[in-house]
Amino acid sequence: MYQVMIVGAGEGGSKLIEALQNQSEVKVSCIVDKNPQAPGFICAETRGIPRYTSYEDALSEQGPPDAVLEVTGDDEVYRHLVKLTNGATTIISGRVAHIFILLLEDKLQLIGQLEERKNELQSVLDATQEGMVSITADGRISLFNKAASQMTGIPVETANGRPVTEVFPDSKLAESLRTGREWRNRKSVINDMEVISHTVPIFGHGNAIVGALEVFRNVTQLRDMAAKITNLSEVQILLESIIQSTQDAISVVDKNGMGLLINPAYTKLTGFRPQDVIGKPADVDIAEGDSMHMRVLQTGRPVKNVPLKVGPAHREVIVNVAPLYVNEELRGSVGVIHDVSEIKHLTDELDKAHTLLRSVQAKYTFTDIVAESSAMVLAVEQARKAAETPATVLLRGESGTGKELFAHAIHNESPRTRHSFVRVNCASLSEGLLESELFGYEEGAFTGAKRGGKKGLFDEASGGTLFLDEVGEMSLSTQARLLRALQEQEIVRVGGTKPIRVDVRVIAATHVNLEQAVASGKFREDLYYRLNVVPITIPPLRYRKGDLESIAMHLIQQQNLLYGRNVERLSASALESLRAYDWPGNVRELENTLGRAMIHMNSYDRVLDVSQLPVLQPGNTAESPGDSKDGLWTIPKGATLHEVVRLAEAAAIRQALQETRGNKTEAARRLGISLRSLYYKLEQLETEGELDLD
Repeated sequence: MYQVMIVGAGEGGSKLIEALQNQSEVKVSCIVDKNPQAPGFICAETRGIPRYTSYEDALSEQGPPDAVLEVTGDDEVYRHLVKLTNGATTIISGRVAHIFILLLEDKLQLIGQLEERKNELQSVLDATQEGMVSITADGRISLFNKAASQMTGIPVETANGRPVTEVFPDSKLAESLRTGREWRNRKSVINDMEVISHTVPIFGHGNAIVGALEVFRNVTQLRDMAAKITNLSEVQILLESIIQSTQDAISVVDKNGMGLLINPAYTKLTGFRPQDVIGKPADVDIAEGDSMHMRVLQTGRPVKNVPLKVGPAHREVIVNVAPLYVNEELRGSVGVIHDVSEIKHLTDELDKAHTLLRSVQAKYTFTDIVAESSAMVLAVEQARKAAETPATVLLRGESGTGKELFAHAIHNESPRTRHSFVRVNCASLSEGLLESELFGYEEGAFTGAKRGGKKGLFDEASGGTLFLDEVGEMSLSTQARLLRALQEQEIVRVGGTKPIRVDVRVIAATHVNLEQAVASGKFREDLYYRLNVVPITIPPLRYRKGDLESIAMHLIQQQNLLYGRNVERLSASALESLRAYDWPGNVRELENTLGRAMIHMNSYDRVLDVSQLPVLQPGNTAESPGDSKDGLWTIPKGATLHEVVRLAEAAAIRQALQETRGNKTEAARRLGISLRSLYYKLEQLETEGELDLD
């Protein structure tokens, strides 16, 4: 269990206590505030949490906790706490704690909404006149509504959680759970009442039986009611009144599928008025999907929980439709429609929150790295050792060798794995934009700056890892700011003067020869030594062809999932062709080559043969439409001038990258364009499908 100390007993401290009180793995060891009348002290007192007016006293008596949540917002308090704990305790600043509070408030609000829905559902179940009993997979009662209690004379609190065989021995629930069998229209007697019951198993994921449900109705009561109602018109008026007053949307059709009746709730949900539906075909209200009324009329069987979209607004609903029998003759069907658009909206919001959390997490581990050659095994061993330390790591290697994969793995193997992993490509951003992205900016720092300023990537990665890809392309002025951040563990935002403490582990990557860059004055020597603490060289694919088959099969398995293929192996000739090629684009090029081959394969193909691979020539990349052949560049028949220019540009860029073995800096120089222009053109051509290098 994690011991947490809260410093600051204001509103934020109170919210943290409330949010953490139900967490089984977290315990609030104490709360500290110099004001003994702070609201957080009152909250802590009711929960028996120790209170202190001095965090020195708290640390002395309680001992260092696992983490300290500092919510005073005072940077001096934060720094003092860091100094007092001497790194033995994780100190979470007020800014980060505020983010936690916001996330927790959203979570509590969502839980509250779900609880309200649950209570509403329970109210509906208690309001119905039919007794309902359900059991879980272990045979214990999980639902026992008010009607069931009244019919059986057993209190709800007595029944819930107990084995059904003890509480309700005449029920078929236990047998339905064991055998999966259904019982419909079963007659029995409960407390001198004649009842009709329906018992069905409940199926979960993979058609496993996870419980059973029994619904029973007091037939005696219905017979007494029927005896009192002798006039058919009175019965019709009564039923219509019930349908018109219910909150569920209801539609009724005749045996020919023509509309007979709708209620106000139906009009409110779908937007259709009675004149739009009555006398019209049953599918008149459906925007997406098939008419369940017609299916029930064709089969004579009910359907349940069918998702559809209805009305002009395409409202998402769940439909239950049952057949209507009169004297054993099918005379129509009745549908009950439930609006699920609000639940869908809440689910989408929750998915967005999960996506946001996943976007700042590393995806790969060392198990994702194929390493059989001695050079690659050495690189992985170095990376594993580096992961155990907070030292800066410099990943060196050609484009496509897997530098980012190593960065992800190092982060996930490090003590910082629970915190953010933030990546930035230093070559893809202009100098000014890169500085504002890395270090953030203050309000008014430049034209177009956001009101209130913006946090930088160093802030976002605090406590975690910042991956600086293509660090060799960084300008000298940005290098100076990066050097200060590494030396002082603090940053200054663009347009600001106040230093901000950060706790960031930096992993840098480059394919540039930094020693040559230092000698030519393009890279700072002091920054080079700061980054080159743990250098790891990742060998190119042409020097580790012993790994090629394992890598290829690993990539094929991924492409199988992506393209819906079932390739199980490479033919000997295909493997020989792959090994004869130098792979200037390394693993990235191998992945694209296999992907292009698999796209044109059939789903029943099991072996990838050399005939299905693009043409591979030693020292050259795979030929594509529009490539040069026998010294001539071919123009596709019927191509427009714009298409010819686009293909020519793609061919020139591809050739430059081949000749420089993927070195984008040298390729840009040969093409006579800036490196950022090359990145822009690569992204544009890849989007249009004219170039595939990633």
